[in-house]
Amino acid sequence: MNGLLALSRAIDAMNERIGQWVTWLVFVAVVVSALNAIVRKAFDMSSNAFLEVQWYLFSAVFLLCAAWTLLRNEHIRIDIVAGRFSKRTQTWIDVFGTVFFLFPMATLILYESVPWAWRAVESGEMSSSAGGLILWPAKILVPIGFVLLILQGVSELVKRIGFLRGVAPDPTERYHAKSAEEELAEEILKQRGEAP
Repeated sequence: MNGLLALSRAIDAMNERIGQWVTWLVFVAVVVSALNAIVRKAFDMSSNAFLEVQWYLFSAVFLLCAAWTLLRNEHIRIDIVAGRFSKRTQTWIDVFGTVFFLFPMATLILYESVPWAWRAVESGEMSSSAGGLILWPAKILVPIGFVLLILQGVSELVKRIGFLRGVAPDPTERYHAKSAEEELAEEILKQRGEAP
Protein backbone atom coordinates (compact mmCIF):
# COMPACT_ATOMS: atom_id res chain seq x y z
CA MET A 1 0.00 0.00 0.00
CA ASN A 2 2.90 2.38 0.71
CA GLY A 3 4.07 2.11 -2.91
CA LEU A 4 0.57 2.88 -4.19
CA LEU A 5 0.28 5.85 -1.83
CA ALA A 6 3.65 7.14 -3.12
CA LEU A 7 2.33 6.80 -6.69
CA SER A 8 -0.81 8.66 -5.60
CA ARG A 9 1.29 11.51 -4.19
CA ALA A 10 3.28 11.72 -7.45
CA ILE A 11 0.07 11.90 -9.52
CA ASP A 12 -1.33 14.52 -7.14
CA ALA A 13 1.83 16.63 -7.42
CA MET A 14 1.77 16.44 -11.22
CA ASN A 15 -1.91 17.43 -11.49
CA GLU A 16 -1.46 20.16 -8.88
CA ARG A 17 1.37 21.66 -10.90
CA ILE A 18 -0.51 21.36 -14.20
CA GLY A 19 -3.66 22.85 -12.67
CA GLN A 20 -1.81 25.83 -11.24
CA TRP A 21 -0.13 26.57 -14.58
CA VAL A 22 -3.21 26.04 -16.72
CA THR A 23 -5.34 28.42 -14.65
CA TRP A 24 -3.21 31.22 -16.11
CA LEU A 25 -4.89 30.48 -19.44
CA VAL A 26 -8.04 32.08 -18.03
CA PHE A 27 -6.11 35.34 -17.75
CA VAL A 28 -4.74 34.91 -21.30
CA ALA A 29 -8.28 34.27 -22.58
CA VAL A 30 -9.54 37.44 -20.88
CA VAL A 31 -6.71 39.48 -22.44
CA VAL A 32 -7.39 38.02 -25.90
CA SER A 33 -11.10 38.70 -25.49
CA ALA A 34 -10.47 42.30 -24.39
CA LEU A 35 -8.05 42.93 -27.26
CA ASN A 36 -10.54 41.45 -29.72
CA ALA A 37 -13.29 43.73 -28.41
CA ILE A 38 -11.03 46.82 -28.51
CA VAL A 39 -9.83 46.11 -32.07
CA ARG A 40 -13.37 45.38 -33.24
CA LYS A 41 -14.80 48.59 -31.74
CA ALA A 42 -11.86 50.94 -32.40
CA PHE A 43 -10.84 49.78 -35.86
CA ASP A 44 -13.98 47.98 -37.05
CA MET A 45 -11.86 44.86 -37.65
CA SER A 46 -12.15 41.35 -36.35
CA SER A 47 -10.87 37.88 -37.00
CA ASN A 48 -12.27 34.43 -36.35
CA ALA A 49 -8.80 33.53 -35.10
CA PHE A 50 -9.38 35.68 -31.99
CA LEU A 51 -12.62 33.83 -31.22
CA GLU A 52 -11.07 30.43 -31.85
CA VAL A 53 -8.09 31.20 -29.60
CA GLN A 54 -10.53 32.00 -26.80
CA TRP A 55 -12.36 28.70 -27.37
CA TYR A 56 -9.07 26.80 -27.40
CA LEU A 57 -7.95 28.43 -24.18
CA PHE A 58 -11.22 27.72 -22.38
CA SER A 59 -11.14 24.14 -23.70
CA ALA A 60 -7.61 23.74 -22.35
CA VAL A 61 -8.67 25.03 -18.94
CA PHE A 62 -11.67 22.71 -18.78
CA LEU A 63 -9.87 19.60 -20.03
CA LEU A 64 -6.53 20.01 -18.29
CA CYS A 65 -7.98 21.18 -14.97
CA ALA A 66 -10.61 18.43 -14.61
CA ALA A 67 -8.06 16.22 -12.85
CA TRP A 68 -7.02 19.12 -10.60
CA THR A 69 -10.66 19.67 -9.68
CA LEU A 70 -10.97 15.99 -8.75
CA LEU A 71 -7.74 16.22 -6.72
CA ARG A 72 -9.12 19.15 -4.73
CA ASN A 73 -12.41 17.33 -4.20
CA GLU A 74 -14.30 20.18 -5.83
CA HIS A 75 -16.23 18.18 -8.42
CA ILE A 76 -20.00 18.13 -8.34
CA ARG A 77 -21.59 15.62 -6.02
CA ILE A 78 -24.88 15.29 -4.18
CA ASP A 79 -23.69 16.31 -0.73
CA ILE A 80 -27.21 16.77 0.55
CA VAL A 81 -27.55 12.97 0.51
CA ALA A 82 -23.95 11.75 0.92
CA GLY A 83 -23.23 14.30 3.66
CA ARG A 84 -25.59 12.45 5.99
CA PHE A 85 -23.51 9.28 5.84
CA SER A 86 -20.40 8.42 7.83
CA LYS A 87 -16.97 9.14 6.34
CA ARG A 88 -16.50 5.42 5.62
CA THR A 89 -19.82 5.24 3.73
CA GLN A 90 -18.96 8.40 1.78
CA THR A 91 -15.62 6.83 0.91
CA TRP A 92 -17.30 3.62 -0.30
CA ILE A 93 -19.65 5.74 -2.46
CA ASP A 94 -16.59 7.45 -3.97
CA VAL A 95 -14.91 4.09 -4.62
CA PHE A 96 -18.06 2.80 -6.33
CA GLY A 97 -18.46 5.96 -8.40
CA THR A 98 -14.81 5.95 -9.45
CA VAL A 99 -14.78 2.29 -10.50
CA PHE A 100 -18.20 2.09 -12.14
CA PHE A 101 -18.69 5.61 -13.51
CA LEU A 102 -15.49 7.66 -13.76
CA PHE A 103 -13.20 4.95 -15.17
CA PRO A 104 -15.64 3.56 -17.79
CA MET A 105 -16.68 7.04 -18.98
CA ALA A 106 -13.15 8.44 -19.13
CA THR A 107 -11.76 5.28 -20.77
CA LEU A 108 -14.47 5.31 -23.44
CA ILE A 109 -13.87 8.98 -24.23
CA LEU A 110 -10.11 8.39 -24.33
CA TYR A 111 -10.58 5.38 -26.61
CA GLU A 112 -12.72 7.39 -29.03
CA SER A 113 -10.70 10.61 -28.86
CA VAL A 114 -7.24 9.22 -29.64
CA PRO A 115 -7.97 8.25 -33.28
CA TRP A 116 -10.09 11.40 -33.71
CA ALA A 117 -7.23 13.62 -32.54
CA TRP A 118 -4.65 11.60 -34.48
CA ARG A 119 -6.59 12.05 -37.75
CA ALA A 120 -6.63 15.80 -37.11
CA VAL A 121 -2.86 15.82 -36.54
CA GLU A 122 -2.13 13.72 -39.65
CA SER A 123 -4.32 15.83 -41.89
CA GLY A 124 -3.27 19.16 -40.39
CA GLU A 125 -6.99 19.87 -39.96
CA MET A 126 -7.91 23.54 -40.21
CA SER A 127 -10.97 25.41 -39.07
CA SER A 128 -13.59 25.88 -41.78
CA SER A 129 -14.09 29.50 -40.65
CA ALA A 130 -12.48 32.27 -42.66
CA GLY A 131 -9.24 33.20 -40.92
CA GLY A 132 -9.62 30.22 -38.61
CA LEU A 133 -6.81 28.32 -36.92
CA ILE A 134 -5.48 24.79 -37.08
CA LEU A 135 -7.67 22.41 -35.08
CA TRP A 136 -5.37 19.59 -34.07
CA PRO A 137 -3.83 21.37 -31.04
CA ALA A 138 -7.32 21.75 -29.58
CA LYS A 139 -8.34 18.21 -30.48
CA ILE A 140 -5.23 16.70 -28.93
CA LEU A 141 -6.21 18.29 -25.60
CA VAL A 142 -9.12 15.85 -25.28
CA PRO A 143 -7.08 12.65 -24.90
CA ILE A 144 -4.47 14.46 -22.80
CA GLY A 145 -7.16 15.77 -20.45
CA PHE A 146 -8.75 12.35 -20.05
CA VAL A 147 -5.40 10.64 -19.41
CA LEU A 148 -4.84 13.14 -16.59
CA LEU A 149 -8.37 12.50 -15.29
CA ILE A 150 -7.89 8.71 -15.32
CA LEU A 151 -4.57 9.05 -13.51
CA GLN A 152 -6.19 11.28 -10.89
CA GLY A 153 -9.00 8.75 -10.57
CA VAL A 154 -6.39 6.08 -9.81
CA SER A 155 -4.85 8.38 -7.20
CA GLU A 156 -8.22 9.08 -5.58
CA LEU A 157 -9.06 5.38 -5.54
CA VAL A 158 -5.74 4.55 -3.86
CA LYS A 159 -6.28 7.26 -1.23
CA ARG A 160 -9.78 6.01 -0.47
CA ILE A 161 -8.69 2.40 -0.18
CA GLY A 162 -5.83 3.57 2.05
CA PHE A 163 -8.33 5.42 4.24
CA LEU A 164 -10.60 2.38 4.46
CA ARG A 165 -7.61 0.27 5.49
CA GLY A 166 -6.58 2.87 8.10
CA VAL A 167 -3.24 3.81 6.52
CA ALA A 168 -4.16 7.14 4.86
CA PRO A 169 -5.91 10.34 6.01
CA ASP A 170 -9.53 11.15 5.22
CA PRO A 171 -9.72 11.85 1.46
CA THR A 172 -13.24 13.30 1.60
CA GLU A 173 -12.04 16.62 3.00
CA ARG A 174 -12.36 19.38 0.48
CA TYR A 175 -9.46 21.64 -0.27
CA HIS A 176 -10.23 25.07 1.09
CA ALA A 177 -7.84 27.98 0.95
CA LYS A 178 -8.89 30.72 3.32
CA SER A 179 -10.18 33.86 1.69
CA ALA A 180 -8.90 37.26 2.77
CA GLU A 181 -12.21 37.82 4.59
CA GLU A 182 -11.88 34.55 6.51
CA GLU A 183 -8.30 35.37 7.52
CA LEU A 184 -9.38 38.84 8.68
CA ALA A 185 -12.29 37.38 10.69
CA GLU A 186 -9.93 34.87 12.34
CA GLU A 187 -7.49 37.66 13.22
CA ILE A 188 -10.28 39.77 14.75
CA LEU A 189 -11.54 36.80 16.77
CA LYS A 190 -8.01 36.01 17.93
CA GLN A 191 -7.49 39.61 19.07
CA ARG A 192 -10.82 39.62 20.91
CA GLY A 193 -9.88 36.37 22.63
CA GLU A 194 -6.58 37.88 23.78
CA ALA A 195 -8.23 41.04 25.09
CA PRO A 196 -9.19 41.09 28.83
